Amino acid sequence: MAKVCEICGKKPMTGNNVSHAHNKTRRRWLPNLQKVRQATSGGNAKYIRACTRCIRSGAVLKPAQSV
Repeated sequence: MAKVCEICGKKPMTGNNVSHAHNKTRRRWLPNLQKVRQATSGGNAKYIRACTRCIRSGAVLKPAQSV
């Protein structure tokens, strides 16, 4: 399962851990992905993996609550 936001395409970033002695080892920063229900064009809802920035900005269209 890819660690990619299905809305904005945000992916893991790479860089270095740098110790006090300035030793460098490779590391990854992963996006904060959450499983969230999104409304589709047919009125149905499906689960997608979206980053918290997309959820907070309103890019994820939430389905209507059925009571």
